[in-house]
Amino acid sequence: MKSVSIEERSVILAHYIIETKDTVRGAAKKFGISKSTVHKDVSERLKKINPALAKEVRVVLDENKAERHIRGGLATKRKYGH
Repeated sequence: MKSVSIEERSVILAHYIIETKDTVRGAAKKFGISKSTVHKDVSERLKKINPALAKEVRVVLDENKAERHIRGGLATKRKYGH
């Protein structure tokens, strides 16, 4: 994501998360930036840039948060082969 402004990056990340339903961690890995940067971009900066888009991405992030315990349990199950 070289030579892109912070505002553009925030919008790009938001669209990616909405379209793919990916997690903050997944988006960070895809774009080669930290989870903290992704979270700050889509949670704080986006509210000032595009409030409607911020609400859309918040829905996906809340959904991911609600499902997090399930994904964690599945990962543990895979790890230990039960």
